[in-house]
Amino acid sequence: MKRTRFSEEQIIGVLKEAEAGAKTADLARRHGVSEATIYNWKSKYGGLEVSEARRLRELESENAKLKRLLADTMLDNVALKDLLAKSSDARRHAGSCSSSPGMPRDERTAGVPCPRCRSQECALPFHPGR
Repeated sequence: MKRTRFSEEQIIGVLKEAEAGAKTADLARRHGVSEATIYNWKSKYGGLEVSEARRLRELESENAKLKRLLADTMLDNVALKDLLAKSSDARRHAGSCSSSPGMPRDERTAGVPCPRCRSQECALPFHPGR
């Protein structure tokens, strides 16, 4: 984030001068900023005292930090969901199909596809001893 050259006290001082009747063009020239900057300051800090302006800046920085934390948490959540989905897909197709956990292994016959995914990879050979 760009750091401003002017403190809250200086900005409020310039705005107080503008409220007192000084022309915006003169203020801009004297303080080395553009007229648009002064108008932006008016929209953001107009009517505020120095302590309120400081509090506003603190709240804005805290809000930015919280937004970053939320975005990071949401990215972690999406990554974990993707990992979980990939893990369950791999488990489903890794020799013993987890898509039908209620069916005992010895009831399946060789070559019968998985009832959910219809894949031959999930089909288990018949093992009557297990």
